[in-house]
Amino acid sequence: MALNEVEFHTGVADPVGFACRLLRKAARQGARVLVTAPEPLLGELDRALWTFEERDFIPHVRVPGARAAVAARTPIWLSGTAHVADAPRLVLNLGAEAPGDLTLLERLIEVVATDPDEVDAGRQRWRGYKAAGLAIKHHNAGAARE
Repeated sequence: MALNEVEFHTGVADPVGFACRLLRKAARQGARVLVTAPEPLLGELDRALWTFEERDFIPHVRVPGARAAVAARTPIWLSGTAHVADAPRLVLNLGAEAPGDLTLLERLIEVVATDPDEVDAGRQRWRGYKAAGLAIKHHNAGAARE
């Protein structure tokens, strides 16, 4: 299945908590997800996935760096880039650079925080996806608080 739509979640006040909830759901459904984010945010997410639910560990691995056999049986991959060999084709992007080769993906979910720099970067990625001919499905998390 080729990627033809990008899902944007904007106005997300707590991107790590938001990602933990999405990844818990994905893992429970048997989905494999590559999470891309800047390194400091990846470290925060890595720690949060260990403690997010007191009785329910969300299995994840940092790539590159993990042994191939371990990564192959782990549903959630954390990486600073989408350019990872044999990575899951569902990508959850928490502010990293947009994936370069969108043809390798089946689904792309963008989470954009409320920080003005994050908003600007998210807008740039949005424009890039539109220019590539992708449809955009938009969810405004900030609208729920108004």
